[in-house]
Amino acid sequence: MTASLQGRPCGGRSSLGAMGTLEYHEALWQGLPAGLQPPDFATRRRFLLAHVSAGERVLDVGCGEGSFAAALLAAGAEVLAVDVAEEPLRRARARHPGLELRLIDGEVRWALEDASFDVVWAGEVIEHVADTAAWLSEARRVLRSGGQLLLSTPDHGIRTRLRLMLSGRAFDAHFDPRADHLRFYTRATLRALIREFGFDAVDVRPVAGRVLLARAVRARF
Repeated sequence: MTASLQGRPCGGRSSLGAMGTLEYHEALWQGLPAGLQPPDFATRRRFLLAHVSAGERVLDVGCGEGSFAAALLAAGAEVLAVDVAEEPLRRARARHPGLELRLIDGEVRWALEDASFDVVWAGEVIEHVADTAAWLSEARRVLRSGGQLLLSTPDHGIRTRLRLMLSGRAFDAHFDPRADHLRFYTRATLRALIREFGFDAVDVRPVAGRVLLARAVRARF
């Protein structure tokens, strides 16, 4: 799992080089100004709050500066917000003192108990993940039976593909080899992927040709 750089523009650049994973994510965040609004924030917040009830235990994976976790907390959810770098957590503590925040190592088993959450939310995270199979397995593990996986990721549907096909400059910028996006999803590929990892009732919806909003239910034990 990589950091959800929820406030960063797409196409941020960096390289692992000789750095470790933690240092890499710290460097990415250090290069970003504080207080950037997450892309498509209103759309994604509306989607998230429509599927979470007061009192539910929610894990915000890749919480960034805590904008979505704060919205969930205000709606009455019990929230644990986690990220793989300390810098976004530092910013989240400053902006939202009431949040429960934790640094986790995204390259290994998450230090969280089995079946301990009603909802796992990952906003603009899955496209940054190197080991997608391990990441989805961990999301499934920490969800209770019947719990919900909610996530968003950029949409690479027909509108985006046509734009990139018609502009070499746009294509080169979008797929810059130094960028931090590692995966590129369409509605069909995201739905198929989630289904493969023990989730039922998978629903993936494109919004305005920019973002995919996905909801799935952890298969019953």
